[in-house]
Amino acid sequence: MESYDFPKVTELAIPFFVVAILIELWLVRSGRAKGAFETRDTLTSLMMGTGNVVAGLLLGVLSYWALLWVWQFRFFDLGLSVWVFIAAFLLDDLRYYWYHRIAHRVRWVWAEHVNHHSSQHYNLSTALRQSWTGLFTGMFILQVPLVLLGFHPAIIAFVYGFNLVWQFWIHTETIGRMWRWVEYIFNTPSHHRVHHATNPRYLDANFAGTLIIWDRMFGTFVEEREEDLPRYGIVHNIGTFNPFRVAFHEWIGMFKDAAASGLSLRQRLGYLFMPPGWSHDGSRETSESLKAAYVRRNPEEAGKPGLPEARPMPGE
Repeated sequence: MESYDFPKVTELAIPFFVVAILIELWLVRSGRAKGAFETRDTLTSLMMGTGNVVAGLLLGVLSYWALLWVWQFRFFDLGLSVWVFIAAFLLDDLRYYWYHRIAHRVRWVWAEHVNHHSSQHYNLSTALRQSWTGLFTGMFILQVPLVLLGFHPAIIAFVYGFNLVWQFWIHTETIGRMWRWVEYIFNTPSHHRVHHATNPRYLDANFAGTLIIWDRMFGTFVEEREEDLPRYGIVHNIGTFNPFRVAFHEWIGMFKDAAASGLSLRQRLGYLFMPPGWSHDGSRETSESLKAAYVRRNPEEAGKPGLPEARPMPGE
C-alpha cells in the first residue's frame, strides 16, 4: 500500500528563512548590499507570517479534507514515481500562476492577497507577509482538476511546499540580474520586484511562482527597467503596522462598498468580483486606468511592455 505521508517542506525550511533574513539584514545595514529594512515593517511581516501558520493549522485542514473527498471521484490514480512528482510540480506551478493572476484581477481574492503587497519595503521578511484568510476565497478549487487527474492531495501539498520555498528567496533587492537562461526560465528577484511594484508599467505583471515561462506564454511578462526602478507597496498604501488591519482592511472595505445604499445587485456584485479599484460610477482607479493615464503623460512609452497603446481622449 502506497504511503502519502510526506515531509512538510516549508516547516523544514523555517531555519533557512530565519538565517537568510538575518544575513540579508546584516548585509543591508552594513552597506554591503542594496536593500532596506524598517523595524516595525519587518515585525509586521513576521507577525503576518506567524498568523498564516496558525490559520493554516486551524483552517487549512478543511481545504485538504475537501480535496480528499474529491479524491474518491478521480479518473486515474497516478501513484508515486519521480515523474508523477515532476508533473505535479509543473501543473501545480501553472495552477499557482492562474490563482495569482485571478488574485490581482478579482477583488474577492485580492482581499486576502493584498496584505502580501502591503509592505513598502522589499526584503526577505516581506515573503513572510502572508494571508490569514486564504481559505475563505475558495480558490483551493483550482486544485480539484489535479486531484481528478490522479494526483493525491498530499502530493500536491508536498510539491507546493517547494514552490513556496522558491518564492521566499526572490523577495530581495540584494540580488540583481542573474544568468540569462535563469532569467528566461525561472522567477527571479528581478522579475518578482516587478510584480511587487506600483509603477504603472509593472501593475498586473509577472504572476509566476517558480517558472516565469507561464508569464511569457500568457502575455503578462514585464522586464525590470533601470530607468523605472520599482516602487513597492499598493496603489493606496494603508499606512499601518497593525497586523490585524493589514490582514482584514480590504475585506472590510470591500463589504462596506458592497453594502452601500442605493446600489443595484449587479453593482454590489461588482464590488465583490470586479478588479480592484472598480467602482460603479468610475470614480476610482483600476490598473488599466492608471496605465492609460501614465501613457497620456508619457506618450513615448505607449505600447511598451506592460503599457497600452496611446488612445485619444473622448472628444479628441
